[in-house]
Amino acid sequence: MDSARNDSGFINYTNSRQVYWPASILSLSTQFQLIHSHLLRWAPMRYRNLGRTGAVVSEIGFGAWGIGKQIWGGTDDAESKRALHRALDLGINFIDTALVYGNGHSERLIGSCLQERSEKVFVATKIPPANMAWPARGSVQEAFPANHIQASVESSLRNLRRECLDLIQLHVWHPSWLAETEWSEELSALRRQGKVAHVGVSINDHQPASALELVRSRKIETIQVIYNIFDQSPEDHLFPLCNEYGIGVIARVPFDEGALTGTITEETTFHRRDWRNQYFRGGRKKEVVQRISRLQPFLEAEKCTLPELALRFCLHHPAVSTVIPGMRQAKHVEMNVAVSGQPPLSSWALQHLREHRWPKNFYE
Repeated sequence: MDSARNDSGFINYTNSRQVYWPASILSLSTQFQLIHSHLLRWAPMRYRNLGRTGAVVSEIGFGAWGIGKQIWGGTDDAESKRALHRALDLGINFIDTALVYGNGHSERLIGSCLQERSEKVFVATKIPPANMAWPARGSVQEAFPANHIQASVESSLRNLRRECLDLIQLHVWHPSWLAETEWSEELSALRRQGKVAHVGVSINDHQPASALELVRSRKIETIQVIYNIFDQSPEDHLFPLCNEYGIGVIARVPFDEGALTGTITEETTFHRRDWRNQYFRGGRKKEVVQRISRLQPFLEAEKCTLPELALRFCLHHPAVSTVIPGMRQAKHVEMNVAVSGQPPLSSWALQHLREHRWPKNFYE
């Protein structure tokens, strides 16, 4: 990193990660200490292979559900765009969105942002089920008929202002659909037309076993799955299989919708339109507080915050290609990106975090 004094007398680090210090009031030794701490804080982003796609993606990706607004209260478009730009400034090159996020609003915001950038950014999006059923139900003809897949892809291309989608994912999955060919044939046709580069599936909430045969079929190249300290179930069978078949893994919900940020208390309230009023309803916030309190020894031993612990846990597994925390503010981007420069969790932490599995489904 080069540094130079600008006309205002500040030290200017001349790369995309800039910070300014009033040089006139700092001793030379202090300036060097600040440069050293700046390098540690903004260590270069690490990158991983996205399975056999040939893409190399940032291990911290940008989860773009929240910037779709709609069911996330208190979201501001201007701040969302600042967050997107800050993410790209700091080396994130993988963004995950979906056509259904704000009825295309998330995609359009991303498309607008990327028009202002020159970097090559890998954008993954998703096709919603035609019957709008979460979790998946019904036949392929009800959920993902060919005409619906085609129309959804065309909409996403317009929203994102692209000629080809880097990765298209079915937003839900049911194992019975593997025997039906309509969805895979249509996606293959779109690939031949140059409208889709890669194909994947986002697995239903807390159901990693539902995609095991799908992985073996080689019909997809990526899997998106919930994976965090509380839900470690993908490690049991899905991750080893993904490693074997060269499937890229996109780890979602690393903070368990906020539970693993440490900000949820029994008194926490959300914006009236925020869907988390449902997720943390009843006595669930109390349960979360009790579970989180038991993680305190790990924060002390690893000298980290709870969000850092949560992300470092997701990143420890070699099957994971990228983890996609939701980010609606630039300050959250900075905190999440900084984790990529941190050392891996200790063997002690990984061993004892196994005791903190928590089988639950707050989506129900």
